Amino acid sequence: MASLNRTVSLATEGIASLVSGNSKRLTVLIFHRVLPGPDPLAPGEMYAERFDALVGMLVRLFNVLPMDEALARWKKGSLPARALAITFDDGYADNFTIACPILVKHGVKATFFVASGFLNGGIMWNDVAREALRAYKGDEIDLEWLDLGTRSVVTDHERQVLVEELLLKLKYRSLEGRSEALARILDETGVVIPKDLMLSTAQLRGLRDAGMEVGGHTSSHPILAVLPDAEARRQIADDRARLTELLGQAPRFFAYPNGRPDNDYKAGHADIVRDLGYEAAFTTSFGSAGPESGVFELPRFTPWDKPLWRFSLRLAHNYFRGHSRQLLPGSVAA
Repeated sequence: MASLNRTVSLATEGIASLVSGNSKRLTVLIFHRVLPGPDPLAPGEMYAERFDALVGMLVRLFNVLPMDEALARWKKGSLPARALAITFDDGYADNFTIACPILVKHGVKATFFVASGFLNGGIMWNDVAREALRAYKGDEIDLEWLDLGTRSVVTDHERQVLVEELLLKLKYRSLEGRSEALARILDETGVVIPKDLMLSTAQLRGLRDAGMEVGGHTSSHPILAVLPDAEARRQIADDRARLTELLGQAPRFFAYPNGRPDNDYKAGHADIVRDLGYEAAFTTSFGSAGPESGVFELPRFTPWDKPLWRFSLRLAHNYFRGHSRQLLPGSVAA
């Protein structure tokens, strides 16, 4: 662990010095899961040792702020140098069991955007696909009906490649079409999917009690851009109402599922988020938030790179890259 921490620090100290004089920009990082260890079927996913080292480095070299403080200071133009906030999307149980203790250890308060429809035993569609292929006992699988052919799944690598192709094939289908495809996959593989991947109500409250921020992320994580406006509003409103009921306070911040402007959400969805009472919303557009950014389309950076030098270079590039697709009516530019 000491060696890993040292490598992370050396790879990133130069980046910290580059941005040390710029106090008007906010970097927001996105995470999803923090696994106990590396997963061959999700090689890009964060795991405990790597996350611990990364958070330790961030705390030492950056000013890691709670989201409410970060946004308040961004609006006022009073951010400290190297300002950074940490977020998680979706609402996985390991956010509480693994990520939260690491964050507490380092004195960090992160924001967790939760799709409330998956609480207490639910599972996201992408995890249905991944877990079905993980637990499948056969050596090959016929997916001709999805134009993916008959594929060998003898090795973890073959299964991982097929998982990624399957996710791309299903991502932009209608909710009904995707559900039908996943049901057929489960039927053909004979797999029983796990029921403990997502947060329970007790774990959700545990995040809050640990000082973490809980935000909205729709009820069932649809691609908002493909939904009728009324259904998109219902997804956002129902999720906010459910989280308010469970936590005793309304969530203040929102993250668009998938989060790419135009592809995954439209400008009108930002208006809905604002109208429903949220204070700010986040995309997955690269860049850091600066004076040009709109408060309902704030950019975030996903640190996928495993080689630390590549992570450092991408972090630097992201820091100096603003995102201003548009300023919505009523948006705040800091």
